[in-house]
Amino acid sequence: MNCAAASHIPVKFCGYAGRLRGDVLRTPAVIMRRSLRVVSLVVSTLLPGLFHAAGAQPSTGAYPVKTIRLVVPFPPGAGTDTIARLVALKLGESMSATIVVENRVGAGGAIGAVEAARSDPDGYTLLFVASPFTTVAASSKSAGYDPVKQFVPVAAIAAGPLAFVVGPEVPARTMREFVALARAQPGKLNYGSAGPGSVNHLALELLNARAGIDVVHVPYKGIAPATQDLLAGQIQAMTASIPATLPYLAQNKVRVLAVTGPKRAALLPDVPTWKESGIENADVINYWGIVAPLGTPKEIVAKLNAEVAKVLAQPDLRERLEREGAELIPGPPERFGALIEVDLASWKKLIAEARLQLE
Repeated sequence: MNCAAASHIPVKFCGYAGRLRGDVLRTPAVIMRRSLRVVSLVVSTLLPGLFHAAGAQPSTGAYPVKTIRLVVPFPPGAGTDTIARLVALKLGESMSATIVVENRVGAGGAIGAVEAARSDPDGYTLLFVASPFTTVAASSKSAGYDPVKQFVPVAAIAAGPLAFVVGPEVPARTMREFVALARAQPGKLNYGSAGPGSVNHLALELLNARAGIDVVHVPYKGIAPATQDLLAGQIQAMTASIPATLPYLAQNKVRVLAVTGPKRAALLPDVPTWKESGIENADVINYWGIVAPLGTPKEIVAKLNAEVAKVLAQPDLRERLEREGAELIPGPPERFGALIEVDLASWKKLIAEARLQLE
């Protein structure tokens, strides 16, 4: 069975569920099978305790009746922050509500996640999440939050691949040539990341595992300084968002050898995927969505989910997300919850089996 076989999970969504090749997951406990294979998005039910019983929930009344706080665990002006602010604006207009974005930055997004998890589950604190929501939780014992046990999924927004980028001094012109170069020089090539446990970090460790190569991790405090060292030739490779890569690509300062998703990116139609380049079971995507503290009433979650679906249908928001190289993935909260569970479990599996030392 695969995710396409699950009637509640459309094929379109299956393509953007992380490293979704290989063994099947089943809930309530996400169980991995076979060594270092990537799970498929097949989640039969949510964890039994994901939502409180209706009788234990506070009365929702005429929601919303006061300001909604959207916690964004990324710096102001960053790509995820700009998307979060646009979604907040559109959502507020649609709901005739005031939604205030609050940036709570630090620890790869963990500080904001911890604050949101500890907030009252009344629908007036929401958390805007991206891939670090699961990669940081998977890689850090001190993250301080659990994406599955402390939150309820509200709405998925969009997802898209990363670009695998090399500096101009790297002789490889294709992904296959890069893998051959790395195999011929184990431990000699370096890649940069936004920090330990970031999606940029784990994506390259997944590549190391799948391709049987040893490219050495060089962590940075953010992707910007890593990019500058790539341009300067201090490191040889990295993954980055496609929009951030395009200006350097246009100036021939970098080469994009592949994209990390299960299909080619609309912004880079001539660039193959890792799978097309011979690297199996290595799909990586970045996703965006909204979650709420565990215990948030079902009625509020359902209302927010429906409102997000409405704003995602607006052409200007769709176009903005497409400029990020993303594809809209609206759907019910359960489907977003399945994505989060699978992403968290598969990264934990990679970290354990590759014996990564992240702290």
